Amino acid sequence: MSSVKVQLPASSHKVALGVCGGIAAYKAAEVLRGLQRAGCSVRVAMTRRACEFVQPLTFRALSGSHVIVDDYAPDNPDPIAHITFSQSVDLLVVAPATANIIAKFANGVADDFLTSTYLACTSPVLLAPAMNTQMLQHPTTQRNLKQLRADGIYIIEPDDGEMACGTIGPGRLSEPDRIVNAALEILRRAYAADLSRERVLITVGATREEIDPVRFISNRSSGRMGFALAQAAHQRGAEVIVVAGVTTIDPPPGITVLKATTAEEMASVVGSELARATIFIGAAAVADYRPTKRADQKIKKQADSLTIDLERTRDILSEVASNRSEGTLVIGFAAESENLLTNATTKLKAKLLDAIVANDITRADAAFDSENNAVTILTRGNSSPIELPLMSKIDTANQILDVVVRLRSEKANAKSSSN
Repeated sequence: MSSVKVQLPASSHKVALGVCGGIAAYKAAEVLRGLQRAGCSVRVAMTRRACEFVQPLTFRALSGSHVIVDDYAPDNPDPIAHITFSQSVDLLVVAPATANIIAKFANGVADDFLTSTYLACTSPVLLAPAMNTQMLQHPTTQRNLKQLRADGIYIIEPDDGEMACGTIGPGRLSEPDRIVNAALEILRRAYAADLSRERVLITVGATREEIDPVRFISNRSSGRMGFALAQAAHQRGAEVIVVAGVTTIDPPPGITVLKATTAEEMASVVGSELARATIFIGAAAVADYRPTKRADQKIKKQADSLTIDLERTRDILSEVASNRSEGTLVIGFAAESENLLTNATTKLKAKLLDAIVANDITRADAAFDSENNAVTILTRGNSSPIELPLMSKIDTANQILDVVVRLRSEKANAKSSSN
């Protein structure tokens, strides 16, 4: 998440703050105050163990509202609070999020108020993990975090440093101001609806070009980046159509998915949808070549070598750029293993794109099927690349869409000036 301060509109957002049982629970009070200073109204839910570190009275005094620990407690005014509480807020923030609560969220356990609230929540969710380094790095915790990211949950990485147990390493709760800024950025993007007038067409995943009934030419694209873009665009108000090749993950909810296996099929589906699109994002890894002839039967292993004649597939990105309607923005991707900026710039100009997202596929921490990405964005007419640090793909997607929104504004201003 970006640490840039985010300004919210005058209208107040409603935030639920979940506090779990860890030594960092006292910092949740600073998170609460930071959200309030930004204009948010905050209600607090605590686990029973959190009450052993900070008393509910502290949060009640700061928030001005009843703090819920047990929705069956005699003093709770709402007997179904986990429903009304969760579905009346714009964002659920859990800070600190312990290994225990992360495991429960990831596996659908609902055995207290906070876990029941999470399952009933219809708003975005931000988790700020805090725990011992070994607990954080344990395969089980990492698996649970991976599952939550796949579920669309925002996670702000814990800091490195010395913890209460004396361990030095990753696991310390991120600073309250970073948590607050991450929350405000999510609120801005989720509720600004800055793409509400757009119809976004995105290609996702890999294509397959058959050699014979059992073999094909393809690549390692998982579809994660494309689906992250689809999810982010949908959350920002866009109508989203995804043309999906072969992917290793499921699409996010709320979008229309059209399947296409080969480059030819993908080009055909894109062509049929392009006229109504206002933004096209070519995130799919489309095969550049296909066999000139597909064998009807499985090719038998006979000779020591096999020669296959290949021919170029259709260049979907170039076709889209050439046939787009007036005002349609076209964004491409460049996956490169060398000369990243040079090759991306050449592709940007040759294909007449509005922007291109370049990523270095040789990076071990941001390669195919990774949950993270580190990209550089180039735009037409702007000589200054926008270099993004390593971050989750949903955060990368939102950064890309921020550029798209800016390009849309620039086009509108240019059109207005010419009239």
